[in-house]
Amino acid sequence: MKIATRPVFRVVGVLSLAWLAGCSVLPKAESPEIYRLPSTALPHAQAGAVNWSLRIDTPQADRSIDSARIAVLPRGDVVSVYQGARWSDRVPTLLRNRLLEAFRDDGRIAALSSDDMNLQADYALSGDLTAFQSEYRSGQPVIVVRYDARLVRNSGLRIVATHRFEISQPVSGTAVPQVVAAFGQASDTLANQIVGWTLQQRMDTTGHNVSP
Repeated sequence: MKIATRPVFRVVGVLSLAWLAGCSVLPKAESPEIYRLPSTALPHAQAGAVNWSLRIDTPQADRSIDSARIAVLPRGDVVSVYQGARWSDRVPTLLRNRLLEAFRDDGRIAALSSDDMNLQADYALSGDLTAFQSEYRSGQPVIVVRYDARLVRNSGLRIVATHRFEISQPVSGTAVPQVVAAFGQASDTLANQIVGWTLQQRMDTTGHNVSP
């Protein structure tokens, strides 16, 4: 009986080794390239500093945008993402940080903060980010960034002004690094426009700074 059972154990042992060997051949986990949002420093403004403070809030966005994925619309309303590529943070956070950086570069508002800090401020810049994607138009990718801005006076929570900003930035190619570079250019343009618009809302018709 012992002699008869040995081959069975050998067969089971061989099958077990083969099964373990097969299990070791698993799909490799995705190791995406992580991209920061490129930025170019804005020129320092020559105008004097203002005497009010501003908080930059993280924009509101739906689930297709509120992600670290790099979104692309290859056709129509079909939403996809660039495989093997990620942003270094969620898109709304990236844009908030870019706006904060732009206001610091401008230099006219020294008392700046973000909603991460939860500090009191005279005004808050908030908004809805409704587009932050690459769209294919006539076979070529174009970066589209759409932001509905609100400037809110925190005393009384009154909306001072609203404005829709929409940037369309052509991409020089279809490779992911070229797409990322175009996202950076579009974000720079948006940030520059928002800084100018925000400060303009706080100026009177004579060009003098208005107190909070």
